[in-house]
Amino acid sequence: MSLKGTNGRGKGPGRGSSDLRRADASAGAPADAPEKVRNVALVGHSGAGKTLLLDALLAATGVISRKGSIEDGTTVSDAEPSEIHQQRSVVLSVAPLVFDGIKVNLLDTPGYGDFTGELRAGLRAADAAIFVVSALDDIDASTTALWAECDQVGVPRAVVISRLDHPRANFEATVAACQRAFGDSVLPAYLPVRTGTNITGLLGLLSRTVSDYSDGDPTPEVRDANAEELAASETARGALIEGIISESEDETLMDRYLGGEEIDVDILVDDLETAVARGSFFPLLATSAETGLGLTELLEMLTRAFPSPAERELPAVTDLAGNPAGRLTCDPAGPLVGEVVRTTIDPFLGRVCLVRIFSGTLREDSAVHVGGRGLAERGHEDHDSDERLTHLYSPVGASLKPVPYCVAGDICAIAKLANAETGDTISAKENPLLVESWDMPEPLMPLAVEAASRSDEDALAKSLGKVAAGDPTLRVERNSETHQLILWCMGEAHGEVVLDRLRDQGVKLQTVPVVTPLRETFAAPAAGHGRHVKQSGGHGQYAICDIEVEPLERGAGFEFVDKTVGGVVPGHYIPSVEKGVRAQMQKGVSAGFPVVDIRVTLVGGKAHSVDSSDAAFQSAGALALREAAAAGRIQLLEPVSSVTISTPDEFVGPVMSDLSSRRGRLTGTTSAGGDRTEVTAEVPDGELLRYAVQLRALTAGTGRFRRSYLRHEPVPASATSAAANA
Repeated sequence: MSLKGTNGRGKGPGRGSSDLRRADASAGAPADAPEKVRNVALVGHSGAGKTLLLDALLAATGVISRKGSIEDGTTVSDAEPSEIHQQRSVVLSVAPLVFDGIKVNLLDTPGYGDFTGELRAGLRAADAAIFVVSALDDIDASTTALWAECDQVGVPRAVVISRLDHPRANFEATVAACQRAFGDSVLPAYLPVRTGTNITGLLGLLSRTVSDYSDGDPTPEVRDANAEELAASETARGALIEGIISESEDETLMDRYLGGEEIDVDILVDDLETAVARGSFFPLLATSAETGLGLTELLEMLTRAFPSPAERELPAVTDLAGNPAGRLTCDPAGPLVGEVVRTTIDPFLGRVCLVRIFSGTLREDSAVHVGGRGLAERGHEDHDSDERLTHLYSPVGASLKPVPYCVAGDICAIAKLANAETGDTISAKENPLLVESWDMPEPLMPLAVEAASRSDEDALAKSLGKVAAGDPTLRVERNSETHQLILWCMGEAHGEVVLDRLRDQGVKLQTVPVVTPLRETFAAPAAGHGRHVKQSGGHGQYAICDIEVEPLERGAGFEFVDKTVGGVVPGHYIPSVEKGVRAQMQKGVSAGFPVVDIRVTLVGGKAHSVDSSDAAFQSAGALALREAAAAGRIQLLEPVSSVTISTPDEFVGPVMSDLSSRRGRLTGTTSAGGDRTEVTAEVPDGELLRYAVQLRALTAGTGRFRRSYLRHEPVPASATSAAANA
């Protein structure tokens, strides 16, 4: 039902109408102008019903013949094996539909915190967002935090209450929860109409008509509201009208309304749509993916109130040297600029890139420039290449429909690009440009893996490259000290998905405990005697050296001092002693970790005119350091990081208490604005291995932290055994 209502009564546009039953023929077709496109991200916590709502909308517009099931793994947007196994979305998925001549690209985003990177990519590709809230569950803190982020950048939004078919659904309580979480500018545009305990229709507060869904068809019968229904809706209608008028550019409307004048519905609807498009007013709608309730109303909101790409500001662009290249406009005739928002590996098509076109028109069989910058720290080296496109596709979940072109504002898929990665810019070969990258969360949970056998190492390396190309929230590191292969993930669920993707490519691997890169030092002065004398016929080996070792302050490094007299160790062998000591320091002298922060003084030794050699004195130097360690006292050093945690004020106490339990030293707290506080502390790295998971649990998914290496410090006696075995 339109917000303006209908003059005639009967079936409104919906799946039951012949116009929309033919929509499947055009859903995969490219749009011919930005004004005929809407890019809308479905966001909300895991389990809110985003995926089922998307399927219901596709079925209502004829894109698919029937809705899928999460339990059966048959939904359009959840096609990855890990999604079917976990029964939740883990990747960004796109499915277009056509309603009233407008192409709507729906972007289904994951709701679980580990997959924030996919959510960010979805918001980057979208021009508006639908916050899906379950009528059965509370609004979690992470959803509230996401709303605040969208508010800061002015993203147009609407709220959809889902699962209203459930017996425990409570529309009124959910509306109140939405207003507490999102603000008073969230107002219902429709109220449920009940038959007994079931919601069978929706009353349009502006049109004063009722859409009757009692027959289970997504296409409602439309009738005038009766006197009882009108009386029950007056308070909500007044609040909606006042909310719309307060956002109107016509300053006389409020005085006219308060003076008792009946404001024309067309004026109210126009002002509502304008306020929604600029992101200052947020209509709330009621839906049920199961019964089809509210789908027509939602489709009308998507196409009439949400802005087209031509109405949204585009990201900044530079040339390859980093110089500003001017502001882009969403013009199909402008310079070609698109951005890869997701990359997958298809067993038949190879690398498939989901691309949002910001400017220009992308055509099949054209030459393009692929450029990536700014992710070198995550293992994605800066790169540039010129490639020729073979085919373009319109994505419908995991399915791809060939299209000849894609205009500015639309979303398409490109297959068989050799070097493109998520976050890369697609531009014209003759005018290469780079789009300013979006904010990507830092992966902070390490996962150590190793190939099951030596023969699997090459396969692991190749598959990791493919997986990392499509996942900028994954960082791959070969630790130079522990020699472990570390996958830095967003959390446990993210790590499981990465491992599943590697195994799906035939890689045999196993996870192992993460080794914290400890170091060793001398806790007190010690002396060592290195005697390397061997005679087994022919040329022998002879080298003797005496050293003294003393600890230095943290971070001082290594010093080698020669105090021999009388040439007891010939001058050309003294560097050999130092070389042997350094080699042994790298191997460790107690627990196998590098030795740091010591001064080694060579005080004596002996040489042989025939049997002494460079190799012999290296061995003697190494042996002398080992003997000094055996006679002295060795101290383990652990890495300590400076950690900054951003958390809502209500969780500051639990966060600080938890840090203390991790042997952390609190260094300060500062207000971060918006009811958030930043807590800073110094925490041993060994206590941070699973902190990404534990902080999320501690702060209801709203806590974030960043870390940077600070120094190595002595391991307390109470933790020495655990640290050495880590």
